[in-house]
Order: sequence, then structure tokens, then C-alpha cells
Amino acid sequence: MSAEIIDGKQIAADIREELKTEVAALKERGIVPGLGVILVGEDPASKSYVSAKEKACEAIGIFSDDNRLPADTTQGQLLERVEQMNKDPKINGILVQLPLPKHIDEAAVLMAIDPDKDVDGFHPMNVGKMMVGEDTFLPCTPHGVLQMLMRSGVETSGAHVVVVGRSNIVGKPVANMLLQKKEGANATVTLCHTRTKDLSVHTKQADIIIAASGWPNTVTADMVKAGAVVIDVGVNRVEDPSRERGYRLVGDVDFDAVKEVASKITPVPGGVGPMTITMLLFNTVDSAKRANGVD
Repeated sequence: MSAEIIDGKQIAADIREELKTEVAALKERGIVPGLGVILVGEDPASKSYVSAKEKACEAIGIFSDDNRLPADTTQGQLLERVEQMNKDPKINGILVQLPLPKHIDEAAVLMAIDPDKDVDGFHPMNVGKMMVGEDTFLPCTPHGVLQMLMRSGVETSGAHVVVVGRSNIVGKPVANMLLQKKEGANATVTLCHTRTKDLSVHTKQADIIIAASGWPNTVTADMVKAGAVVIDVGVNRVEDPSRERGYRLVGDVDFDAVKEVASKITPVPGGVGPMTITMLLFNTVDSAKRANGVD
């Protein structure tokens, strides 16, 4: 029997409706959540992503201050723009779209963002708070994964979760978040990576597998125990002459084979992807509430 599909599009739509209601209530109190977005250069993927964020903001009533800067923008000019947003009371969240041009130090730019407006959850201060379990902005993709598990009725407490991939954006934070003594966490977590010997030894023991390696078919059916839940964070392009674009998108999991073994699984596309922007909106609304003392 094939696995139940965890529909990221639907879960994201549900959360956005909840946020839309929250934003309307905030506006009745004279509070308009605002997101400042900075895009440097003409990277097609980044432009598409930023446009999607702008539309998402508009759909739920968030004010979006969009700044599209030329590729030759200096680091000093970018830092000046960030500082303007830090001081602007209309802006509750600041998003600097990555990657930045090579002549700009990404770490310096991220450090310049006011931690109280760091809705990406990348500032070291917020990462530290997340590590020790304090209330803070959670990184959007890992937070989206936790929301998908909770809203799909997957029990994490006491479960053995194997995370495949140790990036600062997904692998490390999602492993830490699942370790916390909180609702939707309390898991026993194994974090695997490129130096892990015999990955399948670990994945076969997992109640939940979170694949975030960045490589197609990292997790195959023979690596998954019957009834496990599989969350596929990967998005990879593979050549496909049958498609008009010449490629198709696949995750890090061999979906067609693994869905015959797992109990629940996320597709690619339509799984984790829609959750990332949604949790960015969530953090922006949360930041507006914090700034105005709203519980």
C-alpha cells in the first residue's frame, strides 16, 4: 500500500489563511506587519523567489518594501540599506536574498540585520537562542518541516529521527529543533552527513527520515524501514528530454520506490517547498506582534 502524501501546498495554504486572519486583527489595532526585501543582482532563481514572496505578502495583507539593487552595489551601500530598514518602524522583518554577488561578504550583511527583525532566523544571536530552547525566530525551512509533521499527525516525541545533511540552513537547525523539550519535538536525533559510514545503517533504524543532502536518490527504498515517515527537503534538477524545459525537479529521495515502503512521504515539488515562504510570513507577523506587545 502506497504511503500517504503529506501535501505541503495544502498545509501552507491553511497556515496562510490563519495568518491572514491574524493580520486583519492586527490592522484593526493599527498594526500593519511589514517585510523589507533586498535583492542584489539579476539571478533568475532569486528574482523568481522574491516575486513569490511579494505576492504572498500581498495575499495575506503584509506590507512589502521591495528593494532591487544592481549587481555592482557595493557592500557599503548594501549595509547602509540594511541599517535604514533596521531603523524603520514600518519594517518588522528584513530579508536579504541569498546568494549575494561574490564581492559582498554575506556573513557581514547577515550580522548587520537587527536580530529583532531577522525573520530568516540566520543571525547568530537567534541561532544561539534556538540552540538553548529560548523563544526566537526559527529558520523557515526547518520550522516548516516541524509544522508539516505536527499537522500531519506524526508523533515526534520519543521517535528516532535521522537527518541526512548538516547544512546551517536545514540539517543542523532541524536536528536541534527536534531535540528540544517542546511540543512537536522531544525526538532522539541522529545527524548524518558526507562522512557518515554506511548511511543505510542509520536510516533503517529511523521512524522519521529528513533528507536534506542536496543529491538525487540519496535515500532509496532499501534504506527505509517499513512504515517510516519520509520528509524530502531536496530540490534537484535532472535532465529530462521529454519535458519542454529539458529537465524535471526531483528531491533527495527516490520517491516512486520509497512511497511503497513509507507510511507518509512528501513529494517534490509540492512538499516542503511551499512551507518556506509561509514560515517567513509567520515570522514577520510574529515580529510585528512582538514589536507592539501583542501576545
